[in-house]
Parts: sequence; structure tokens; C-alpha cells
Amino acid sequence: MLALDPDLAQQIVSRTMTIIGCNVNVMNAEGIIIASGQSDRIGVIHEGALLVLAQSRVVDIDEATACRLQGVQPGVNLPLHNQGQLVGVIGLTGQPAEMHRFGELVGMAAEMLIEQTRLSRLLLRDIRFKEDLVLELIRAEVLDQRLLDWARALEIDPLQPRVVAVIEVDSGELALDEAFQERERLRSMLLVPERHNLLAVVSPTELVVLKAVQEREGGWDLASHRDRVWQLLERVKTQSRLNIRIALGHYFPGQGGLARSYRTATASLRVGKQRQAEAPAYFYQDMVLPVLLEGLHDSWQAAELMRPVMALRAGDAKGHLQQTLMAWVACDMQPLRTAQRLGIHRNTLEYRMGRISALTGLDLNLGDDRLLLYAAVQLDSTRDAR
Repeated sequence: MLALDPDLAQQIVSRTMTIIGCNVNVMNAEGIIIASGQSDRIGVIHEGALLVLAQSRVVDIDEATACRLQGVQPGVNLPLHNQGQLVGVIGLTGQPAEMHRFGELVGMAAEMLIEQTRLSRLLLRDIRFKEDLVLELIRAEVLDQRLLDWARALEIDPLQPRVVAVIEVDSGELALDEAFQERERLRSMLLVPERHNLLAVVSPTELVVLKAVQEREGGWDLASHRDRVWQLLERVKTQSRLNIRIALGHYFPGQGGLARSYRTATASLRVGKQRQAEAPAYFYQDMVLPVLLEGLHDSWQAAELMRPVMALRAGDAKGHLQQTLMAWVACDMQPLRTAQRLGIHRNTLEYRMGRISALTGLDLNLGDDRLLLYAAVQLDSTRDAR
């Protein structure tokens, strides 16, 4: 049952008065006028409404009766019901004989608006509860009984395999109301029923989506999720004025999997923006090492890994060796591709790599030393991504 509030009551008054052209009052379950076409009557006890509430029937008020009752003018007063309960009264000011021809229709229309409002509020409440649950799930290392019961009360399977995507929203120069409408359109695109997505707003610029996955021999269909990301980006490009970036995390089965998936998605977004600022989509699977190293910042491990790069930087005032090292890493440490990328002779590349080896103290013919230098470069590239 929905209790009448002044805003809803005023909607009823405004809509009704545009149709029937007489004053309309709405009284709450205590008989107090909470909305009226005559604003000076708001807050007054309507004794005619008290009769309606006491007897649960239509009450006519003529001139003589109006003189004997407080806060009353001639007219017709009808009960308003919601879910079988009496929630208020609607009164039409005028001669009862004339108002009766509107009364039943007005009462029915008012009750329909009350029920529509009740259902809308239930839907919004359900959406809020689901969003709150999503925010809990992406932070929970263990699904305790409280979360399990909460999810099932919302008819959500908390154990369904899911992967997390994070969406960064940029509304640009749009006005607040326009930006809100565009974000709602984006929500509609994401909440396609057959996808079984769950959605939550993390901040005004960030959405998180829990996407259902199909497990296949312990794995998941990454390719189809990549395709869906690009399909969504194309739809947003053609149907919305928002600019968005999407980062897809990794799928982790079992307890705490959503929390880990969320962390990989947010880290992928940070690292991806730093490495490819103009790209609209980032996938954890394409940058596993940089994302994992991103979590080491400000640790003693990071300081140790960074020592070779810091030594190289100190001995390379013009930056040629650092540029060469970055190209070498980008070319998967293949000399021919690196030389071609830099536009230099193989002998020049060998000389530079020798200087890099001397400054860093690493033997780049050894697998472990190559890995250390590669990891140091990747860590250095993510330092500004936080």
C-alpha cells in the first residue's frame, strides 16, 4: 500500500483540474488537505473527508452541510483505495449534482495514478537494492550467508559465473539533465534482459557491470565478450552523446572471484589509459604483466625492480638508450624488428644494447636478466597510471 504524499497528491490535483475545470482537493488518511487548487486550504482538516474515511463511501456536501462543517465547500468527496486499503479522499468542489458525472471517472484515474506510482517506486527500490548488492559483491572476498540471502531475495543467483567490466563515462559539455538522460540510455543498453547483466553506479563517472559467462572446461568464452564490448561501443557511438571507455577484467571462478575480477578491470582501465589514452576498450588479457606489476607500486619489490631502469636513466642524458629499450620491449625483444622500428643499423642496435647492459648491470643474453629488465620497463610505464 502506498501512503499519499503531497507531491503525488498535487500531481493528482493538477491532472484532474486540467480536465474537469473545477477545484480539486486531495486529503490524506487523517483527513488533512495535502493538495488543492486553492493553496490557502492546504493543511486544513476537511471534515467531509473525515466522514468519507469513517464510512468508506462517497459523501456529498451541499450548501447547508458545508456551513456546518470545518474546512468544507460544497462538492463531492470520494474514497481513494490502494491494494484494498483506504489511503485518502479526493474532493471535487461544486454542486454535487454536477460533480457526480465526473466523480467515478476522477476517482478511478486518481487510483490508477496512485498504483502506477507505487509500482514505479517498487521498481526503483528494486533497482537500488540490486545496485547495492552489486557493490557488495565486487568487494566481498567471501559470499557470507547475508549476501546469499540478499541475492536470492532479489531473485539473483549469486553463484552464477560472472566477469566484471568497468565503464568510464565522460558526458563532455552536456548539461546536467542531458547527461542524466544519456546515462539512463546507456543503462538501458547494458540491461538487455537476455544478457542477464547486473549493473551498479560506482561514481558519477564510473559504472560496473557484472556479465554472465558460460564456463567451458573450466574456462570461459573471452572472444564473445570481446565482441560484445565492441558492439556496445558501436551502439553508444551511434545512439548516444556520451564518450565511454570499457575495461574488461578476468574471469575467476569460485569465492571472491567477482572481487578479483573487479580489481583486474579497474587496474586494466588505469594502465590502459596510460598506455593507450585514445583507445576506447582495454582487456586485462592483453596487458596481464603491466596490470599485475601496477599493484606493486610503493613496495620494496618495485624499488628493486626499478633499480636497472633508474641506473639507465642516470647514465642516458639524451634519452637515446631509453628510447631504444622501449622499442626493444615493444618489439618483443627481437633485434631485427627493433632496428627497423628505430630506423637504425643492426650494428648500431647491438652497440646501444651493450651500453644498456653495462649501465643496468644486466646480461641481456640471460633469460632471468632479460625478464628483470622487461618487468622493470613495464612497471615504469604504469607509474603514472595510478
